[in-house]
Amino acid sequence: MVDAVLILAGAALLAVVLLALSHAALGRPTRRRIAAAACVALVGSLVIAWRISKSTSFQLIGEPITRVATSSRVVALTFDDGPDPRYLDGILDTLRAANVHATFFAIGDELEQHPELGPKIVAAGHELGNHSFTHPRMVLRSLAFMRDEIQRTDDAIRRAGYGGAIQFRPPNGKRLLGLPWVLRELGRSAVLWDVAPDSEDPSTSAAQIVERVRAEVQPGSIVLMHLMGSQRGTSRAALPQVIHELAEQGYRFVTVSELLSLRP
Repeated sequence: MVDAVLILAGAALLAVVLLALSHAALGRPTRRRIAAAACVALVGSLVIAWRISKSTSFQLIGEPITRVATSSRVVALTFDDGPDPRYLDGILDTLRAANVHATFFAIGDELEQHPELGPKIVAAGHELGNHSFTHPRMVLRSLAFMRDEIQRTDDAIRRAGYGGAIQFRPPNGKRLLGLPWVLRELGRSAVLWDVAPDSEDPSTSAAQIVERVRAEVQPGSIVLMHLMGSQRGTSRAALPQVIHELAEQGYRFVTVSELLSLRP
C-alpha cells in the first residue's frame, strides 16, 4: 500500500539520520542503539503521518480545498454523512424556508439503502457530494479500494439524478499519500472546510455552534456541520440560527461547486 510504503520509507530515512547523529556523538552504533533508533524512527514516522493525515491545510500531492479566497460575502454550508430518513425532510424544510441551497456529502451505501432520499435532495436544488461508500478512513488502504469507494458513490449519486460536478470529501478529512494520488488520477480535489463548529464534540450546544460559526466564518468559507444521526440534535437545532446569523452578516449561501467557480 502506498501509505504504508511512505511510512516505512520515512522511518528508514529517520533511522539513518538518528544513527548518523549517534555515530557522530557516541562512535560506532551498537546493536542496541540500532534497534532503539529503528523503534524511535518508526514511532516518529507514524506520528508525522498521523499529523499529515488530519491536516486541513496540507497534503503530499495537490492542495486540499478549505475555502475560496474571495471578497464576496459568500459561504458554502456542507453537511456530512447520511442521508438519514429520520431527519432529512426536516433539514430540507429548514433550508427551503430560508431559500438556502447547500451541499450534502452523502455516503454511497446510505444512498443505496434509501434510494428515495437522494432524489429529494436533488429535487430541492441542493448539491450531492461524495463522502465515500462505507465511510472508512482513507489511509493505509489500497489504491483499488479507494477508487472503488469513490466510484460506487459516484454511481449512486448519478442514480439519484444529480447531474453536476461531483465534489469529494474524505471521511473525517483523513488522507495521506494514497488518496491524493487517486484524486489526482481522477481530476478531483479533497474538499475540506475552514469552519467545523460541531466536529470535536457531538454534544456541543446549539448556542456554542452558532457562536463558533459567527467567530470563524469569513468570505469564501466552507462550513461543515453534521446533521444526520440521533446524536446530532443540537446541530439540527442550530441550523436555523446559523443561517439567520450568517444572513444577518450579509452572507449569500452557495453550493461548493458554485463557490469553487469564484476562484481567481
